[in-house]
Amino acid sequence: MVDLLTFVLLSLSSIFIVVNPLAVTLIYVTLTDSMDAAERFRVAYEANRVALVVMLVFAVAGGAILQVFGISLEAFRVAGGILLFGIGMEMVYAKTSRTKMTATEKYEGIDADDIALVPLAIPMIAGPGTITTIIVLMNESRDFGVIAMGAILLLCLLVIVVNYYMMKHADLITKYVGPREYRVIGRLMGMMLIAIAVQFVITGLRQAFPILVGGL
Repeated sequence: MVDLLTFVLLSLSSIFIVVNPLAVTLIYVTLTDSMDAAERFRVAYEANRVALVVMLVFAVAGGAILQVFGISLEAFRVAGGILLFGIGMEMVYAKTSRTKMTATEKYEGIDADDIALVPLAIPMIAGPGTITTIIVLMNESRDFGVIAMGAILLLCLLVIVVNYYMMKHADLITKYVGPREYRVIGRLMGMMLIAIAVQFVITGLRQAFPILVGGL
C-alpha cells in the first residue's frame, strides 16, 4: 500500500510539473490579451479538453503505439528522461521550453483565429514531455495493478482541471505572480523535474542492461 501511494504521488508530481500549469497560464494570458472574457474562457475550455483527450489516448494506447514502431519501453524511457532533463534545465534557467512552444508558434498563435488547439493544447499542455511521462508511468503502473492504472487516468484529469482553473482565473493569478515569483517557482519545479528525469534514465538503463544493476 505504501509503495502504491508513493507511486501515485510520484506520478502526480511528474505530470503536474511537466504540464506546468503556471507557465501555460502566463502564455495563455499573452495569447488571449485582445479577446473578450467569453472568448478567453472558450479558448481555455477547448485547449484543456483537447489536451485531456490526447493525454488519455496515449495513456491507454501509448504502449501499443511503441510496439507498432518497434520501440522498446526501455529505450523510450531513457529517451524520455533525456527530454525531460532538457525541459528541466530550461526551467531552471527560466526559459520557455522549445519542446513546448517555439517562438514561431507563439508568434503565429497570437493572430490565429483559434489558438486553443495549437499552440495551447499541443504542444503547451500535451506536448512531447507530457506524452512521454504518461506512457512511462502507465507502463510502470502495471506492477501495482488496475488501481494504479486507473489512478494515472484520474491524475491526468486532475491536472487538467487544475490547469483549466488557473487559466480561467489567469487575471487573478497574474496579479500575485510576477516575473520574479514565476522564475523562483519555475526553477524549483525544474530541479524536481531534473531529478525525475534522471530516475527515468536510471530505471531504463537498469531494465535494458541488468548487469548495471550492481553499479547503479
